[in-house]
Amino acid sequence: MNEQSADFLGLSVLNKAAAEPLRLEILRVLAQDSYSVLELCEILQHKQSGMSHHLKVLAEAGLVAKRREGNTIFYSRALANASSHLSPLQKQLYLTLDGIDLSADISTRLAQVKLLRVDQSQQFFAMQADNFKERQDLIAEYPVYGDAVNELLDKTVLSRRESLIEVGPGAGEFLPIVAKQFSQVIALDSAATMLQHAKSYCAGHCVDNVEFIEGDTGYLRDKSVAADCIVMNMVLHHTPSPADIFMDVSAALKVDGALLITDLCRHDQDWAKQACGDLWLGFEPEQLEQWALLADLKKVQSNYLALRNGFQIQLHQFTKCNALH
Repeated sequence: MNEQSADFLGLSVLNKAAAEPLRLEILRVLAQDSYSVLELCEILQHKQSGMSHHLKVLAEAGLVAKRREGNTIFYSRALANASSHLSPLQKQLYLTLDGIDLSADISTRLAQVKLLRVDQSQQFFAMQADNFKERQDLIAEYPVYGDAVNELLDKTVLSRRESLIEVGPGAGEFLPIVAKQFSQVIALDSAATMLQHAKSYCAGHCVDNVEFIEGDTGYLRDKSVAADCIVMNMVLHHTPSPADIFMDVSAALKVDGALLITDLCRHDQDWAKQACGDLWLGFEPEQLEQWALLADLKKVQSNYLALRNGFQIQLHQFTKCNALH
């Protein structure tokens, strides 16, 4: 088959995939998050056998990507291949779909699925707060990546160093460091027990310029918080909807402000879900960058740390721009 024939075949497959209303609904739902087959069945009120068929068609057309999380496969919207002749068409399809609002019923069921994820995460931290650090250290204890995060923060160019927010401060080890560099620091965590651990750690290190707030990142948007820098260390793989987190923190950043993210690269160690309360088995760097772009954040620099236990840590610096899309 020559190159022209291959292009025509690819165009035919893509058009076929986009010719079914339900498949377009699937792509719309997958705009900013990934979901399992069962979650999509619940959100779109469709039988599993039919849903699996539609996802297969979308995958063959290069419109959805899948990844395994333990025994569950999650589907997300595939990135357009810049080298493909079909890339402009795929991007335009996504752009058009994103301009169409989801129905009220679908939006409600989508929120319910996310709420179930939130409950799962919060239940774990409520029960495991006292020994969470020991469990987390099975993968990557703070000293392993703490110096790298501090170095990344030092090299981050900011017009102001007045306010910083750490989302999910854990045991609070990073808070004394940033409290010396920023006059106002907020430690935000949805788990009251974890927040108390961070508060006690700061008290033990005579840190008195940190405000401790119980809540998720939606609090930042609701309160119209504006920060010069936001830091999230090993947080995203615990969150029900990483894409929503990017949107929330972007809204809370000043223009030219910075977002620093430290998290696990994609791995297949399923035991981490039970032992550490992980909802996601790490992330591909490209997925983080895609979520960032959708939230008007541009990647500036990255770094990677390989651990002796086979895990890999990724560090990224993003900057808040005026609307990029």
